[in-house]
Amino acid sequence: MLISFENSRSSTADKQLACTLASVAGALNTAAFEAVGFFSANMTGNVSSLSDNLARASFGTGIFFLTIVCIFITGSAFSTIIINAGRRKNIRSIFAFNIFIEGSALILLGIVESWSTPASPGRILVLSLSFLMGLQNAVVTRISNARVRTTHVSGTSTDIGIELAMLFDVLFRRESVQDAPVYLERLRLHFLTLMSFLAGGVVGIWLFHLIGYQFLILIGFILIYMASKATLKNHANKKNKIYP
Repeated sequence: MLISFENSRSSTADKQLACTLASVAGALNTAAFEAVGFFSANMTGNVSSLSDNLARASFGTGIFFLTIVCIFITGSAFSTIIINAGRRKNIRSIFAFNIFIEGSALILLGIVESWSTPASPGRILVLSLSFLMGLQNAVVTRISNARVRTTHVSGTSTDIGIELAMLFDVLFRRESVQDAPVYLERLRLHFLTLMSFLAGGVVGIWLFHLIGYQFLILIGFILIYMASKATLKNHANKKNKIYP
């Protein structure tokens, strides 16, 4: 699911990608909020908070929310630069490499938060996760050709409403019945993404209360395993001249 991309991808690969990484995003986003009271991936909420603080002339807090948004954008740009460089060199595992970076960074962040005393622990956590969520969202967007988003659910919820409306029109013969399977498949994908984000959030809070910031290390190792497995599979397929 981290190798094939764009039009060559199957719906199964997209669903696996959505379920796995949406769960990760949900866990990190809600656990960060539980820990320090800020969302790391909710740019809609962060921009709204920025507006609120600017209107109240609370510029110090406003700058912090602006920084969260800028860091998220920086993570997305960083990820895209790596992806573009890898695609120019025809490195099919470049998406997995970015997820490997995310996993490694989460392990480092977990170590820093668990066994050291950072000057601003809450700020370091939120800003670091914002960068990594931007990185992850760029990976998922590029590899699925924007069919999957994992770090926020506003767009996913909108897509669910769209597909339901299209199926409603099919039911009353206002749209072609032949298109119904396509709408159903999209609805399954978006619904699974939403449910995975929700489930990941619940598990993330449980893990945070159970093992503290070490849950970042656990998730980091899971991502590294996923990325390494995808890369090894790609090398094996390349050796045997088998491509997805």
